[in-house]
Amino acid sequence: MRAVHRFTVRAHLPDQLQALGTLATNLRWTWHPPTQDLFAAVDPPVWSAVGGDPLRLLAEVPAGRLSELARDEDFLARTRAVDDDLRRYLTVPRWYQQRLDEGAVLPTSIAYFSMEFGLTEALPNYSGGLGVLAGDHLKAASDLGVPMIGVGLLYRSGYFRQALSAEGWQVEHYPVLDPRGLPLEMLTDHSGEPVLVHVAMPAGRTLRARIWKAQVGRVPLLLLDSDLPDNDDDLRSTTDRLYGGDAEHRIRQEILAGIGGMRAVRAYCALTGHPQPEVFHTNEGHAGFLGLERIRELLEDPGLQFEEAVAAVRAGTVFTTHTPVPAGIDRFPVDLVSHYFGDGAREALLPGVPTQRVLALGAEENPGMFNMAHMGLRLAQRANGVSELHGKVIRKMFRNLWPGFGVEEIPIRSVTNGVHGPTWSARELGKLLGESEMDSGAGLRGMEPVSDSLLWELRCSLRQRLIDEVRRRLREAWLQRGASDLELGWCDSVFDPDVLTIGFARRVPTYKRATLMLRDTDRLRDLLLDPERPVQIVVAGKSHPADEGGKAMIQRIVKFADQADVRHRIVFLPDYDMSLARYLVSGCDVWLSNPVRPLEACGTSGMKAALNGGLNLSVRDGWWDELFDGHYGWAIPNADGVTDPNRRDDLEATALYELISEHVAPLFYERNTDGVPGKWMSRVRHTLATLGPRVQSSRMVREYVDNHYAPAARSVRAVANDGYRGAKEIADYRARLQAAWTWVRIRDTEMTVETGGTPLLGGQVTVRASVDLAGLDPSDVDVEVVVGRVDDSDELHDFVAESMRPAGEGRYEASVTLPHAGPAGYTVRVLPKHPLLSGYAELGKVVLAG
Repeated sequence: MRAVHRFTVRAHLPDQLQALGTLATNLRWTWHPPTQDLFAAVDPPVWSAVGGDPLRLLAEVPAGRLSELARDEDFLARTRAVDDDLRRYLTVPRWYQQRLDEGAVLPTSIAYFSMEFGLTEALPNYSGGLGVLAGDHLKAASDLGVPMIGVGLLYRSGYFRQALSAEGWQVEHYPVLDPRGLPLEMLTDHSGEPVLVHVAMPAGRTLRARIWKAQVGRVPLLLLDSDLPDNDDDLRSTTDRLYGGDAEHRIRQEILAGIGGMRAVRAYCALTGHPQPEVFHTNEGHAGFLGLERIRELLEDPGLQFEEAVAAVRAGTVFTTHTPVPAGIDRFPVDLVSHYFGDGAREALLPGVPTQRVLALGAEENPGMFNMAHMGLRLAQRANGVSELHGKVIRKMFRNLWPGFGVEEIPIRSVTNGVHGPTWSARELGKLLGESEMDSGAGLRGMEPVSDSLLWELRCSLRQRLIDEVRRRLREAWLQRGASDLELGWCDSVFDPDVLTIGFARRVPTYKRATLMLRDTDRLRDLLLDPERPVQIVVAGKSHPADEGGKAMIQRIVKFADQADVRHRIVFLPDYDMSLARYLVSGCDVWLSNPVRPLEACGTSGMKAALNGGLNLSVRDGWWDELFDGHYGWAIPNADGVTDPNRRDDLEATALYELISEHVAPLFYERNTDGVPGKWMSRVRHTLATLGPRVQSSRMVREYVDNHYAPAARSVRAVANDGYRGAKEIADYRARLQAAWTWVRIRDTEMTVETGGTPLLGGQVTVRASVDLAGLDPSDVDVEVVVGRVDDSDELHDFVAESMRPAGEGRYEASVTLPHAGPAGYTVRVLPKHPLLSGYAELGKVVLAG
């Protein structure tokens, strides 16, 4: 018999236990062991059965047990202590407040927009690394006291749950989630009515959404939910699934996330007194429409003109892209964007602004497409990639937005991702090393007193815990595939607690090459079954439901792992989530990553393994490219220059097999007299002590605060002070520049060598130029000489630039020290110059000597 309607009943707690409700709904419990231990003590068997979810625990524990605890003075005292600790955590000044006390200019508040947030498996609102990164960002912001508001959507079916068919093919199913059964609170007004946001849709329709709040320590996370009976059916399904549906469904989601998300922030701040954000951080381009909503606000009050509003919006926007290839960018047909932002919706979204002004923000090479990343870059004064290598890649990818500039001058920087130590570090590790706050950024202070044998014993216990979970999940997966429990006795002996264990777990798009290990199955079989130095491999990951290539990869792995001779040494575990990830990153000895370089923007799973003493075995891509030092693990050689993908994969797979057989496995199995692999443990110690602090999300958030949020706050105040005088100045400047720029000319240049002879390295040359500024004031521009190496095409590289000084009647000159020996060249250029610009390349304008 099927229910006609689904709902969740929350437990009624005795008065003495009301604090448990507060502790269960503040997600600090996800990274605070004392809170987890308190809930575990409520009813250990139920706690285990509900997977460590406090709300489910309180809903399922017998009422008699709650009554018993309400009379247990020891338990009540423990509850008060944990509740008091949470109150202190929420109120005591932290790093951000200390920075303010030191006189730093910092934002009063930051809004952080992302399409997914991976905070805990108890709130399945994420698909993979992007969402977990966003969740770790909020957690670290909370720990540091950063005044942040998270903004996203609440998906009624989350991403999807993954199972396997009997043939090993990925099967998706979408369980319906009831927000009332999740650690969420509906945002209501002072009369108790739900707060709704309204977003105009074409044909006079309105999309309505309510707001659910998750409390992430000190940080509120606002999630919009369109599943309301007042919405038309197609609008009601806007937030049904993460990354589902066609282009129209996706653009509705992104309009709701951006425009609706901004309105949710305004409503929340007005209702609670939380400071309105000064800085807006968009995590990928999905929520980029929030910039249009902010423009609309400024057009209405204080009544700015469009370009003035754009200047004000740009000053306070930070844009982060995780995409290393153009194919990964969200793009919509221009006609579809016009449908939503044209005449039918303009009155509610951007009154008085021509549709073409909106479309120009997302313009790209294809005039028929609207590019969300281009809009993100055009509406953000500060942008970044998520590793140093990724920054280089995207500067090349987006260089057409800054024509005439060298790739290294493109104003996109890097902030390497990090992971939240208290979430991803094994509790046992912190206890052994005496580190009370694993995300302190100070490293593991207790390393020295801990012997190799104790540390090795811990690593072995974490491996054993992983193996127990592997066996449990493998049996469950086979039962789902149709096997009988009677034929699954072999699952109890899968994996060996003394065998080198390698983990490979991530999303399964083709570029991550989950099947590279299967390139030569005979060599892989030899590694797995080596009688002296065997290897065991656990693989997990989901493929996007529409990615047939990714699903085929999963099936290949499953079919190989099903074979009777190797199934005790290699497994594929379905339904990869944060719970399984914690077992894997703490229990694996080696973390494998072999993407096609440079397509892995960062790749944070290996960071999580490093926090637990796992060694990385990876292609030098993403974060591993910049942090690899030869001792944290091993770098898989790249087949650079090989254009045939099959030959490249053959070469890199061969290198992988050789690394494992000749370096990784021998080091693991080389034991001291006490049975401890001393050289291996030396690498583990080095990883824990020196790599651990560098991969923390606390480090990442500090970098965002110092290098992005603080400069953005200064820019915001500069453009907004005195009735947005700065925004008006910069808009006027851009208009004057636009009118004159076509006519700016560098008429002639000349260079003289100071010695009068051959230019020498370290010597000086004087460059002179005649410049026609077409009516611009000399203070409006910077005239520079650029000197560097030249290639066979006379392209300048490794150059230095020097501002030239006016020498009367349109003449400029400068003396330059020659920086390089060998073929060299110079040019002269004219650049915009204004104190409210973040840099000379911001406007993408340059005039070069012809």
